[in-house]
Amino acid sequence: MAVIEVQGLTKAYGDILANDHLTFSIDRGEIFGYLGPNGAGKSTTIRQLMGFQSPTEGTATIFGHDVRDDAALREAKSRIGFLPGEPAYTPGVTGSEFLEYQAALKGDERRDELLELFTPPLDRQIREYSTGNRQMLGIVQAFMHDPDLLVMDEPTSGLDPLKQEAFHGFLRDERDRGTTIFFSSHILGEVRRVCDRVGIIRDGKLAAVEDVDELLARGGKQVRVHTETPLAEAEFDVDGVVGFASEGREARFTFTGDYNDLFAALADHRIVDIEIDEPPIEEIFMHFYGGEADA
Repeated sequence: MAVIEVQGLTKAYGDILANDHLTFSIDRGEIFGYLGPNGAGKSTTIRQLMGFQSPTEGTATIFGHDVRDDAALREAKSRIGFLPGEPAYTPGVTGSEFLEYQAALKGDERRDELLELFTPPLDRQIREYSTGNRQMLGIVQAFMHDPDLLVMDEPTSGLDPLKQEAFHGFLRDERDRGTTIFFSSHILGEVRRVCDRVGIIRDGKLAAVEDVDELLARGGKQVRVHTETPLAEAEFDVDGVVGFASEGREARFTFTGDYNDLFAALADHRIVDIEIDEPPIEEIFMHFYGGEADA
């Protein structure tokens, strides 16, 4: 049984569909990234999964419990860690007081371990916290009761690069322990670093659900080749060459074909230098947004 199963999930606000018949599932022990620009419908999906909003149509289950059934979802929530996109705190309490309250509600067997990685100033009032400290406090409370499922909305927002990297490493370790992780993000580099699969949402609709390795493979490779004599596009007729451009004796293109065909074509030229790299994840992502500037 999938940990999360989404079937036709739809949320309408009048004539606007924030989520439009979404269908996907998330298996135990995988990191599933939910990607899209701001306003694409990511947070609306999460609010429905957590029972904060009711679907207009369709439904979803978590650990087999229907999210429309408050009593059943309440039972499932004991196994869930949740980090909202904008955590709400009582500003006058200290970080320590906040965690003590959370511990009384759900337990805290991993609090000390987490505080070694994420270091909000617990003795200070939360009103004095920076955005990064507020986010670290939220991460600690989400994980400290050792949940089986994590649901997080933009979890690295406000974290500095070192803490982001620590967080990504922690997620990978959690996955290896069998924890299931579902998080939304618009930071495309996180896909390559931590996700097993990714759902790409556009204007409330799923544009794709992809295995990350397959997504990157379909994006091809970026090739830069410097030859002794210039390459002409007409003579370099190889299946899989996309976006050929040349300047002097250097040619650049994306290649999605058979590398044996590529090297056979290059064999007629004396190669001075060649580089073959993965394309930026942003370019692959833009494929699903039709090159729109706001994506």
